[in-house]
Amino acid sequence: MENYKTLEIVQRSPKSSVFHLNLNRPSLRNALSLDFFSEFPKALDSLDQNPNVSVIILSGNGAHFCSGIDLKVLDSISERSQSSDRGRTGERLRRHIKFLQDAITAIEHCRKPVIAGIHGACIGAGIDVVTACDIRFCTEDAFFSVKEVDLAITADVGTLQRLPSIVGYGNAVELALTGRRFSGSEAKSLGLVSTVFASKEAMDEGIRLVAEGIAAKSPLAVTGTKAVLLRGRDLTVDQGLDYVATWNSGMLLSDDLAEAVSAQIQKRKPVFAKL
Repeated sequence: MENYKTLEIVQRSPKSSVFHLNLNRPSLRNALSLDFFSEFPKALDSLDQNPNVSVIILSGNGAHFCSGIDLKVLDSISERSQSSDRGRTGERLRRHIKFLQDAITAIEHCRKPVIAGIHGACIGAGIDVVTACDIRFCTEDAFFSVKEVDLAITADVGTLQRLPSIVGYGNAVELALTGRRFSGSEAKSLGLVSTVFASKEAMDEGIRLVAEGIAAKSPLAVTGTKAVLLRGRDLTVDQGLDYVATWNSGMLLSDDLAEAVSAQIQKRKPVFAKL
């Protein structure tokens, strides 16, 4: 398995198809560096293409999930974008922003479900990351902030596009314009996270149970459900129904369906082939 400067991939049980992808700059509170934006999509793609992986748990090593973007990234992008021509400066800056965006959107492009386990700080770009995840859990001590406005930045890596559909437009506007800090319990009441756990240990165990449960299901059904939900976000109900009808016309009649039906009849756990 490849080694990364900013990430760590861990399989805690050799018999499990649940893999952990950890942000791994604990001394810097897992601030996201330029290396992260290069490595993150590569790590996700390697897990996506690995048939032994069914579910990915994303968390942070150390005391915090993520303290946001490393400010050195902003300095680097500014330096790299400079040109005597204002138009070329803007075009280069746009390419750099798209590079950062694509790294986060890699979570959605990954066929496998990505579950975020959040403890400590989840600030700025950390919220960009977790809003792209499929399921989110946090600890009681977790705290959040859409911090970009306090750095004179319009958030541009995904929060303003994804957060409104998760917590509602009005709540997203208030959080984004104030940049205020909010707690794990408030994140739960807003719908940003599904469950708040008393400790990181309790959260890790809770997420493990959820992930193992998903991993035991048909991989065709799991990846299809993720794909249809993401696609449906941008469609009307009629368009979404048409999309899933087309999807299932190609995927429904499978060995997984036959195995699931047989297992139900025989009152046993189904066993599905790897994807």
